[in-house]
Amino acid sequence: MATRQVLAELGTVFEQRSGSAVAIEAVGGVDAAQRVAAGEAFDVVVLASDAIDKLIAAGHLRAGSRVDLVRSSVAVAVRQGATQPDISTEEALQRAVRAARRIGYSTGPSGTALIALFERWGLGDEVRDRLTQARPGVPVGSLVAQGEVELGFQQLSELIHVEGITVLGVMPPELKFDTIFSAGVPVGLASGSPQAERVRQLLDFMTSPDAEAAKRRQGMEPA
Repeated sequence: MATRQVLAELGTVFEQRSGSAVAIEAVGGVDAAQRVAAGEAFDVVVLASDAIDKLIAAGHLRAGSRVDLVRSSVAVAVRQGATQPDISTEEALQRAVRAARRIGYSTGPSGTALIALFERWGLGDEVRDRLTQARPGVPVGSLVAQGEVELGFQQLSELIHVEGITVLGVMPPELKFDTIFSAGVPVGLASGSPQAERVRQLLDFMTSPDAEAAKRRQGMEPA
């Protein structure tokens, strides 16, 4: 879901330039990986790079087909009008987490990394009963806006489009919370076919300098 907006924008521009129609289905990353592994037919798959690597290793995506598209940062948000805690350093963020009554996080790679961070800080037991994991496909920002959680963590690209919240900023740089989202080509897409050539053209465009402004507009950076 983190790449939903940027892929939609880039897909539209590619359609206009190439005349080739692009149909993008955005679902939660866990669901997407399961569908690919189950053999459902797609022309190209976009997921976090580690998920793409696992699907390649399992033989569901073609070896050597991974193409890195964007670098995505995790951000922190509070409800609009709420007190805005300092998150500029790891120590400050830890204080904000300890003070929050409810903490929201996602099912994606950012959520997995966040739980690991809390354990590294020694806060696993302290915050466990205050954690709310958003259901797949549900923006953490919506839980923040509705007051269900006080502090929300998710990809910046998913938070910037949610009304009723204030994005405090991205995670402190020393925590290295960025995720690379990559594309991979299913083994069932015949190499050298007209459809495979259109996929190659699409990925060439999505990794070109012409795509960089859209990536930044949608809260991401070129990979």
